[in-house]
Amino acid sequence: MEESVRKYFQGELSLGERLELLRRAEEDAALKATFIRHQHLLALLALAPVEGDAGKTRAGYDAFVGERRRKSVARRRSHTLRYAAAILCLTLGTWTAAYLYFSADNAADETVQTLHVPAGQRISLTLADGTVVWMNARTTLTYPTTFRRGERRVALEGEAWFDVARDTEKPFIVSSGNMEVKVLGTSFNMYSYPGEAFSRISLVEGSLQVSARGNDTSTAILQPNDEATVRGSNISVTEIPDHNYFLWIKGIYSFENETFENILKKLELYYDIRIDMKDAAMLQWRYTVKFRQRDGLREILRLMQQIHRFRMMIDEENNTITIIK
Repeated sequence: MEESVRKYFQGELSLGERLELLRRAEEDAALKATFIRHQHLLALLALAPVEGDAGKTRAGYDAFVGERRRKSVARRRSHTLRYAAAILCLTLGTWTAAYLYFSADNAADETVQTLHVPAGQRISLTLADGTVVWMNARTTLTYPTTFRRGERRVALEGEAWFDVARDTEKPFIVSSGNMEVKVLGTSFNMYSYPGEAFSRISLVEGSLQVSARGNDTSTAILQPNDEATVRGSNISVTEIPDHNYFLWIKGIYSFENETFENILKKLELYYDIRIDMKDAAMLQWRYTVKFRQRDGLREILRLMQQIHRFRMMIDEENNTITIIK
């Protein structure tokens, strides 16, 4: 285990070996801890001041990062790779991993990337046009390396915050499930997980058009502070009830007077676990709370126990938590 992680950080593993190692680390707590320890050691060696040799370790660290970036650029330029790399970011003891896949669209001579964020994590990226995207847990974004046509089109499954770079010549289009969002330059949040009964778009800045697929007459133009909910081919527009919700891009989950039932549904989604409730009356308990994403599911539930008393039974083998009053 130690040797494999060492080889990862030394760049001695093949692309396939690195991807497999990261996948294993996502499921293996001991391996994940080893990654974090090596990352911290790297940071200490690279950044700690050394008497009589100011700047030397910083230069070494910069060289390390530069080399990683050069390799990344080289990978993006290659259209022959099926799997290019995995992104690994370790900060303050928090594990964040996302898998990045490359595939070629030969007809358009365009490389398409698919980025997936696993449960309990989030990640940000900047697209080729300068648009910044924050992706929440269990979210997948498909996008081209360059926008060569008359539009900038991406596909989303999950939840993401978009700060769209303005380009009047190329509208930015997000397709997801049964809807499509079209903008020129704006900031908005989009919630559209597969299997959910609805999708939701919350506009903070700019303007955008929401269209329901399969119904050409079902469209809505949103203005700042508008929130559109799409159910099937129907669109309803209301005001954004709580802007603190969008703190998830900073790693904070915020719930304002939310039922226990709705909170548990979100936690199941974000942490990829099943939560069973033995007393239906508990589902109507209400909470106004904020949690750090990095605290993890168990710690979040322990904090909620301080507001309403309940017991937890954890079944790790079946990835289930049962809540009992």
